[in-house]
Amino acid sequence: MAADFYDLLGVSRQASADEIKRAYRRRARELHPDANPDDATAAERFREVARAYEVLSDPDQRARYDRYGEAGVGGAGGGGGSAEDLFGGGLGDIFEAFFGGNGPFGGGAGGPFGGGRGSSGPPAGQDMEIIADLDFEQAVFGATINVALKSPQRCEDCGGTGAGSGTRPVTCSDCNGVGQVRRVRQSVLGQMVSASPCGRCSGTGEIITTPCATCRGEGRVTADVDYQVEIPAGVDTGSTMRLTGRGAAGPRGGATGDLYVHLRVGDHDRYRRDGNDLITQVPVSIAQAALGTRFTLPTLDGDEELVIPAGTQHGREFVYRGRGVPRLQGRGRGDLRVEVHIEIPTDLNDDEAEMLRRFAEGRGETVGESGPGLFARIKSAFS
Repeated sequence: MAADFYDLLGVSRQASADEIKRAYRRRARELHPDANPDDATAAERFREVARAYEVLSDPDQRARYDRYGEAGVGGAGGGGGSAEDLFGGGLGDIFEAFFGGNGPFGGGAGGPFGGGRGSSGPPAGQDMEIIADLDFEQAVFGATINVALKSPQRCEDCGGTGAGSGTRPVTCSDCNGVGQVRRVRQSVLGQMVSASPCGRCSGTGEIITTPCATCRGEGRVTADVDYQVEIPAGVDTGSTMRLTGRGAAGPRGGATGDLYVHLRVGDHDRYRRDGNDLITQVPVSIAQAALGTRFTLPTLDGDEELVIPAGTQHGREFVYRGRGVPRLQGRGRGDLRVEVHIEIPTDLNDDEAEMLRRFAEGRGETVGESGPGLFARIKSAFS
């Protein structure tokens, strides 16, 4: 039985979109193959988690999944689909399984339900994954980055056919180019037809009599490739870009898989993210907080003047609207939030400590006998 998508992400069925997103980011970091080089199952579990997030992050797909399970979001269709959707291969395939490939209810071209879905032809290439590191500001404002990897690419010498120079693949005589071998047996319901990939041509329907010397008949070679990736503004660690047709080339002309670029964003020395908001702290002395001051605040958009009013308390927040992170799935930007952090001096000299003591006495406040002055008096008492 397929694993429940909610269980894969570790959330309840009532989880909000934000909870699902946070759970996916956590699980993706835990299970990514780069973080588990010695775990052979990590890649498969990572793909399962990615598939679960793909479905549950989409409201329509999630609704179908909640109602029909995985059949409602996969090849089996669901949620009000046709009978052909629900049974995957169409009614022609169902009748073909019971009554054979030809005849009045067959899946052949002469049948009323059209041809069945054959699996002939070269297989498609695999999807590939890579992690791309972004600077903090690249993630906030977007950027064009270069990703480099090794992947199977179509052999240029043979054009991906796998056949040597001056030759062409020939039709497989065992399956007549269909790529499948069908076996018929009798049952109480009539003829039962089963199909399996042709063993001689491996399901491609063609035989390479003279393999290409460069790719040895594979139709593809492993090569270094570079892709330019447009990163939209507002992405964060855990975001994934899908590059269609940039994965592994299929053998002998098969379709090319996709490339999934998982983004990892570096830290900033001054700012951190809270959703679409940016947060920073400004250190302020006791005197500056009590009497007020002005700062030049470096922001990601340029310098801003920050006015600290007299009597500002520790933890007070100043907000600059619309100066945060652009919303990835909407308009506008979050806010820039500046938190005041009042720093208490720890290295007062005798004069400074005495000034503060007199200040406290003038306000009727009780303070302890501490600081260098106290130690100096203790030392002199024993001299």
